[in-house]
Amino acid sequence: MARRVAFPFTAIVGQERMKRALILNAVNPQIGGVLIRGERGTAKSTAARALAALLPDIEVVSDCRFGCDPQRPDAWCDDCRARHSDNKPDAVIRRTPFVDLPVSATEDRVVGTLDIEKAIQRGEKHFESGILASANRGLLYVDEVNLLDDHVVDLLLDSAAMGINVVEREGISFVHPAKFILVGTMNPEEGDLRPQLLDRFAFSVNISGISDTRQRVEIMERRIGFEIDPNGFRAQWAEQEKLLSNQISHAREMVNSVSYSRRDLVSIAGLTASLNVDGHRADLVILRGAQAHAALQGRDRITDRDIVLAAELALPHRIKGRPFQDTGIASGDLEDRLADVQQDMDASEMGEPTDQVESESSVKKKP
Repeated sequence: MARRVAFPFTAIVGQERMKRALILNAVNPQIGGVLIRGERGTAKSTAARALAALLPDIEVVSDCRFGCDPQRPDAWCDDCRARHSDNKPDAVIRRTPFVDLPVSATEDRVVGTLDIEKAIQRGEKHFESGILASANRGLLYVDEVNLLDDHVVDLLLDSAAMGINVVEREGISFVHPAKFILVGTMNPEEGDLRPQLLDRFAFSVNISGISDTRQRVEIMERRIGFEIDPNGFRAQWAEQEKLLSNQISHAREMVNSVSYSRRDLVSIAGLTASLNVDGHRADLVILRGAQAHAALQGRDRITDRDIVLAAELALPHRIKGRPFQDTGIASGDLEDRLADVQQDMDASEMGEPTDQVESESSVKKKP
């Protein structure tokens, strides 16, 4: 069945913070997903589907139902390890998958099931794949995530963080990769997520309808143009879509080699500490988000601006003492706070500002 035509991502009017959160997760899915909270009719689902259509095609093992990467045998599923341990598998090109998770999804539907009867009677390990298998190396979209069972949300967040799905029953296990961009959307009028689940979403964005008259007219014109002639409308935006798609592809290749200094780490830690943020997840999210933003700009090291733009997305749902709806943080406020942190750091001679810390997969030094 042909995939329906998606509204072009680059044609979405406004909502820049939401678009940035989605793009940074596309550059580095290890960031950990994004939760988009907003009223109806604010392009939440449109943006998620548009991002999936924007993502580049992927190379997969031809006979693998999980879409394993033929260049990464260390991350293969159990089936690929068994079939191709002594030979190089054939590869094919596929579109990046987009999987829409229904609110009624059960644990077995999400993670998959093992047939214990076959295992006992025939000695065969038979795994019936679930939604996580379909979403591997793609985008998993959960609308009304606040209405999903908390245990299922936990499973999704665990897999998004670890990049694998492990199913165990009666001493039998099956492992397959489950690396995906997790996008959850919700209308806060219909209830909220528990704070523990909120914190596990790397980024959060609160969006509302646009009040500017000219932009509202532009939204109507573009939407009507798309509904009348979807393919023709996409053709008008094809060049912008290709440019952004190529930018994401290039950033994916270099994101893990983007370097940062010890001063950058102290700045991030000081920023989160000054806002009384619990735990250390936010610090890591800001660092990964800053690396992704730098890579998107074609730079090989992060700047204070990268840190601020990542913090805008990582901190709103983690600030204590204020209702979620009131925790939007302006970049100017974050810049001022970061400057204060760095001023205090310099005054107390905290750490060595020029010391270099290697990024997770590189040993790059600033000149």
